[in-house]
Amino acid sequence: MSPSGGVTRNTLRQQIADALRDEVLAGRLPPGREFTVKQIAEQYGVSATPVREALFDLSAQGLLASDQHRGFQVREFTVADFRAMAEARALVVEGLFRNPAERVAVRPEGLASIRRRAAEAVRAAKGGDLDVLIGYDLRFWRELGQFVLNPYVTDFLTRLRVQAWVFAVHRLRRDGMDEDVLWFGHEDLVEAIARGDHEQVHAAMHSYYAHALAWADRLEARAAGGDAPGPPVPPVPPEPGQPGEFGASGHSPEAPRAPGHCA
Repeated sequence: MSPSGGVTRNTLRQQIADALRDEVLAGRLPPGREFTVKQIAEQYGVSATPVREALFDLSAQGLLASDQHRGFQVREFTVADFRAMAEARALVVEGLFRNPAERVAVRPEGLASIRRRAAEAVRAAKGGDLDVLIGYDLRFWRELGQFVLNPYVTDFLTRLRVQAWVFAVHRLRRDGMDEDVLWFGHEDLVEAIARGDHEQVHAAMHSYYAHALAWADRLEARAAGGDAPGPPVPPVPPEPGQPGEFGASGHSPEAPRAPGHCA
């Protein structure tokens, strides 16, 4: 992450924001973790200005909370927050497909890549591979969002998706994963979109949201009953060569490595 002479401040700002987002999604920066601009700047060996800008960017995306005196903190999302995310996403997506000709433009040349993301996400979900699942899942939804004609809607849905993963990741690492938690419908959804089958799109999305809300119900029931959590999943160790626990993940484009639940 050390800047070179040819790296602009905006590029460095984005690199730092991306690296810290990876750390949050990997669970290495857990909810409630506090840090300051000075700590992050020293960790990466850069000046405070691009770090401050990156942290404010992540705050604007809802991933961090900021305090004038205490610095920044990884946001702690509640089950109620997660329910609200699922409801907001459902309302927006259902609206998009209520009159898709005006709001969605499916480009056949873009489907091949999305199908690959879908297949890899399903494989990771069925295999319980928390490290790989979230990377392919986020790429799947981000590329699918490129068919939406309104870029503000696309950006909103992407932010909701990342926030849902921030809610989910530490719970999945704590409790483990099984078929009651993970959703495997990526391939069904993309094929329904490719066919222009709006009823099947609605059915796939309904399954997706029902799955997320059922998980929220179980989390609330367990919290109310005081049940003991399931066996923990070992934390992801930093990649070799990372600059400490705030290090960038350095994941390759075709094998994204970050954790997840199809939340």
